[in-house]
Amino acid sequence: MNRFKGVSMVDIGDLGVEHLTSPTGVWTARPRYSWRFATTEHDLTQSAYELEVVDLDRSAPAWRSGRVPSSRTTLVEHGGDVLRSATRYGWRVRSWLAGRSDPTAWAHSEFETTLLGDEPWTAPWIEPEQAPVRPDGAARFQDLHSLRIDSPPEDRLHPLPYVRQRFDVDGEVVRARLYATAHGIYRAEINGSPVSDELFAPGNDSYDRRLSFQVYDVTGLVGRGENVLGLTLSDGWYAGRVGILGSSRHYGERLRATWQLRLAYADGRASTLLSDGTAVSSTDGPLRYADLAVGECFDARVDWDGWSRPGFDDSGWSEVRVVDVDQPLVPFAGEPVRPVLELPAVEIIRTPAAETVVDFGQVIAGMIRFRVRGPRGAIVRLEHSEVLDEHGNFLMNIVGPNKDQTDVYVLAGADDGETWTPTFTFHGFRYARLTGFPEGIRPDDFTAVVTSSDLPVIGEFSCSDERLNRLHQNVRWSQRGNFLSIPTDCPQRERYGWTGDIQVFAPTAATNMAVAPFLSRWLANVRADQLEDGRITNISPDPPSLRFIAEGPPPSYDDPVMLLVSSAGWGDAIAIVPHVLYEHFDDVRVLEENYPAMVAWAEYQIRSAERGLPPRLVGVELDDARRARQRYLWNNEPNFGDWLAPSTLVGPDGDQINAPRRTGEIVGSLSHGHLLDRLSQIASVLGRSADAERFAARASAVRAAFADEYIDSQGRIPGDLQGPYVLALAFDFVPDDLVPLVADQLVELIKRADDHLDTGFLSVPHLLDVLWDTGQRDLARRILFQETAPSWLYEVTQGATTIWEGWEAIRTDGTVTELSFNHYAFGCVDDWIFRRLAGLQLIEPGYRRSRIEPDFECGLTRVSAHVDTPSGRLASSWQRLENGRVELRVDVPPNTTTTIALPASARGIRLERAGLTRQVAAETDLGSGSATVSFDL
Repeated sequence: MNRFKGVSMVDIGDLGVEHLTSPTGVWTARPRYSWRFATTEHDLTQSAYELEVVDLDRSAPAWRSGRVPSSRTTLVEHGGDVLRSATRYGWRVRSWLAGRSDPTAWAHSEFETTLLGDEPWTAPWIEPEQAPVRPDGAARFQDLHSLRIDSPPEDRLHPLPYVRQRFDVDGEVVRARLYATAHGIYRAEINGSPVSDELFAPGNDSYDRRLSFQVYDVTGLVGRGENVLGLTLSDGWYAGRVGILGSSRHYGERLRATWQLRLAYADGRASTLLSDGTAVSSTDGPLRYADLAVGECFDARVDWDGWSRPGFDDSGWSEVRVVDVDQPLVPFAGEPVRPVLELPAVEIIRTPAAETVVDFGQVIAGMIRFRVRGPRGAIVRLEHSEVLDEHGNFLMNIVGPNKDQTDVYVLAGADDGETWTPTFTFHGFRYARLTGFPEGIRPDDFTAVVTSSDLPVIGEFSCSDERLNRLHQNVRWSQRGNFLSIPTDCPQRERYGWTGDIQVFAPTAATNMAVAPFLSRWLANVRADQLEDGRITNISPDPPSLRFIAEGPPPSYDDPVMLLVSSAGWGDAIAIVPHVLYEHFDDVRVLEENYPAMVAWAEYQIRSAERGLPPRLVGVELDDARRARQRYLWNNEPNFGDWLAPSTLVGPDGDQINAPRRTGEIVGSLSHGHLLDRLSQIASVLGRSADAERFAARASAVRAAFADEYIDSQGRIPGDLQGPYVLALAFDFVPDDLVPLVADQLVELIKRADDHLDTGFLSVPHLLDVLWDTGQRDLARRILFQETAPSWLYEVTQGATTIWEGWEAIRTDGTVTELSFNHYAFGCVDDWIFRRLAGLQLIEPGYRRSRIEPDFECGLTRVSAHVDTPSGRLASSWQRLENGRVELRVDVPPNTTTTIALPASARGIRLERAGLTRQVAAETDLGSGSATVSFDL
């Protein structure tokens, strides 16, 4: 503690706006400001702050908060007039700390707004010369396995349009900003240089309902005299062959673009270059085709070096067309997709089938950069896959129409070799089959470029068991590979934004990475896709090519495809994901933005529950009490149930629809009640007390009806599967007197499975917590450390480097299946590992208050983990010492508190902190700073 009262030894740092550091392109007129304290002092608490914001373009104050008595340092909302579009702002903050009279020194930062709602988009849309995208892929899910596409990609895909617009600059440019977007994906260049390292702009959106535009700082690229702006367009998510059907033209058949280039001069002048009919285009460039799933073809013989520079001969190019487009545009919010890592090749393999395969040692989403030397016109191909088969041969594990994942390069024949990286495609892979490459290629000729939305990593875990360390890394890699513009199920086959996957994974996602802007942007698409009756679509963005599902006949469990536009549990992402972001990042606005959509979804469920019976009760004579309680049970609509529960996939009835068939009726009501409970909590946070009471009362009625309908006096729940028991206990659906019996039934099912899990998508996140909370801690540990299938560590023992779609994607007999080997959903266990093994538990939003309660009896000798919270790093590191004692070291962020909780059996507890040692109880409250606790067990 500082001995000199009134003299601050504390600095403020890590200033952020909307979760980002010094962003160019703040997307809201009322941004929120955050800061942290850089100090090693103990028990530091903020008592007040002062914020000042200045319009740097006008040299005018924009807001002065004055001294505000508050401990809040996270997401403090702008309190002045709304901010202006395309304006630079400076801001500074200082704090008063408890027990000190003088404030800290001011800390400064800057940011810039993008085009906001006060300024309409004025640039026309242009359409370059191109052939329209042809219809492709399967029209129906039933055709997936029978459809064969025999024609090569070059016969089905078209050359990419290149666009050039010349402009003159007659002065010194001090600021230049390019605002741009497209139908398709685009790459912009000025005078031969890319405007950014961003990939796949404008990103994946529900394009007909909302389309993001980007802003780029291009000041350093614009010079005096003649300049050239160049754009290359590709089909992307807009028109390309993405999704399980491999179909094309999801939103349209022609690519378009629109842009504004705003220039500010040293002499005070300003000018704007708009996309218009002066631009010209051509499809004669080296990119012969590009598709996110099929792959990319580049013909290096086409020498277009300098095509986006002045002096390039575009006399043979065609004028673009100016077209009318009614398109809602929104600023891009969050971090873009970028190359985030590079991995060298591990080895070049000659397979038993005499094929050449390069191995990168890790399943990723991305592309391959390679060097090659050969004669002009030689063609090399790279086919990407995640696994080899059981014999060590190349296996294309992702099947279906337009899942080629193949890049093609035609050599120019340069004497010193040539290097190429695809630009408009990415693949899910670890291996690539190489054809056409010369003899003598080496691993260092190949580099895997990992692509992902560029999210900061905030959570780390390690321990004395390398299997768990690998599991944690597998979770991280699957998150990285699937957090690419939106949260997807897999980065190779479907690439859909499945709501159910992220619903169960959100707590782990928010522990591992700073996901608030990323998931908030995706939620805006979910809201845009919500149906008029309140249903949340299972997939978002929800392209028009899939909207036939909503217009089709009612789904049935008898349908082997069972097309659902919306499902219990899956749609609950509209409430669960915002609530997780609120809990982890103290973000109230994300609750406010999504609250109307949450309510509409819940009210749809209520209406549905009140108007029908489950199929098994239709025509059955019911007594008054049983009929009355059916109106509270949402059990009359098909849903995905406890999807992919292992035992439902085997045996004579084993298929993917077996879990919905056996668990759907029960899961619908369990999810319904849980959603109502969440909504009640969220309404309370937002000060909507009447809603909170209404939803809580309805949830209570649902729980009572469920217990009467589905739980018998022995604690049995129909279906004889672990999942419904887990969910009933996790969601508090079991009357207190029946909890021991229901828990015993669950344990019996687990014992029958030889201490293996048999839980599906919705229940697996809760399994270990339910066992923990019902006194079955040893059983929870055995399941976590289980090495035979189905289990988390079975995948690790099989060499997994990511999380698999199915527990036995590689079967116990060694057979390699055609499942995805990069599906993050079952990686939801990582959240439990952080909370239980390392003991890092969130108690109040943003970790303002935490609890550190590690599992010292898990069989490990060392565990270390941290989470970079909004206030700073919360860390726990414990080990068993040679003298038999246990040592726990903790770091508590400034302006927060924690409770250290040790087992009741702990003896001789000593706390070392701030140079002092004292004896403490098994539960001890601490303020910020570092401490070490040692004890005997």
